[in-house]
Amino acid sequence: MPEFNLNINGQSKTVNVDADTPLLWVLRDELRLVGTKYGCGIAQCGACTVHLDGKAIRSCSVPVSSIKKEVTTIEGLSDDANHPLQNAWREHDVPQCGYCQSGQIMSAAALLASNPKPSDEEIDDAMRGNICRCGTYIRIKKAIKTASKQ
Repeated sequence: MPEFNLNINGQSKTVNVDADTPLLWVLRDELRLVGTKYGCGIAQCGACTVHLDGKAIRSCSVPVSSIKKEVTTIEGLSDDANHPLQNAWREHDVPQCGYCQSGQIMSAAALLASNPKPSDEEIDDAMRGNICRCGTYIRIKKAIKTASKQ
């Protein structure tokens, strides 16, 4: 099997997997970073969202062989789970089942990194495609707006 050298959450990691293995499964199965969730497997729900060089991507549809830049997962967003978005998520009681939350937070973090003071419409555009089965969209938007003030 080929060897891939990856930069994950600021650390160099080496994995031996098939070249077409989705990044999601490398993160979860090989590196034991299980915060990134499997949702649909076709890049439609957003549960598997991570950052590739700061941009939100769906890790279920990206083969490990194409990864040439830094990957950040929910585990790498903050050392102590006190990223402004994570704090705002708790403040607004966003999660219900919690399954989609890492993907939601990673999409929101990419938005705020590129646009620190987004409008409601910009939030809607950035978060479109992140599905919350529990329907906490109003709380998600409030949490993003709270985090944008910090």
